Amino acid sequence: MAKDNPRWGYVRIRGELRKLGIFVGATSIKRLLLPEGLGPAPRQSPGWGEFLRTQADGILVCGFFTVESAFFKTLHVLFFIEVGSRRLHITSATRNPSTPFVTQQARNLCCEPDERETPLRFLIRDRGSKFSGAFDEVLRREGIRITRTPIRSPKANAYAERCVKTLRHGVLDWTLSLGRRHLDRVLASHEDRYNAERRHRGIELRVPERQSHVDPVGVVPKIRRRDLLGGLIHEYYPVAA
Repeated sequence: MAKDNPRWGYVRIRGELRKLGIFVGATSIKRLLLPEGLGPAPRQSPGWGEFLRTQADGILVCGFFTVESAFFKTLHVLFFIEVGSRRLHITSATRNPSTPFVTQQARNLCCEPDERETPLRFLIRDRGSKFSGAFDEVLRREGIRITRTPIRSPKANAYAERCVKTLRHGVLDWTLSLGRRHLDRVLASHEDRYNAERRHRGIELRVPERQSHVDPVGVVPKIRRRDLLGGLIHEYYPVAA
């Protein structure tokens, strides 16, 4: 109990034990815990990684990445990812990530159908100037608390950083963007596959939009391949024999 609940003191633990029919004094509890390195409350607070794991279903992270087009234009893309399910939301690309743009993207996200079992409670973002007070206010109205990462600490927003790496290695490094509309089509196709087909190690090889496991088949079916983005991405699906 002391390890699981670092904010519980000896008296609180004594009360919990009483609920289980175990009657022991607080002094005895102290005498048992001190040799184990478990001193008075509050003991060591949970770290950032533990916080992310325990609150994952209610955490949303966001960030920007840039893409250089074939005509040497820099395009900015805002994305959101739900940590618990790994569901990805990619906004349209823009050459000018202004305050009105990012604020409208926040509104669009909040207007999407909410099919989550656990409501979003936290948004983790960096301290980039692209994020304004209006952007934060839209999310606060939805009951989402804004958490900004420390300065020059990309690991504090590790899920967003890892998502950008996946996007680059899987699509962007192998695609020549002809412009904003072309990039939007490529990213929309990738987002659909990312949410509906791609399996993620962080959620036990499940798919964001289908969280249940697939039962093993008795007979191996015939497998077909489907090509996406001109053969850049391959999908496999069973067909009737």
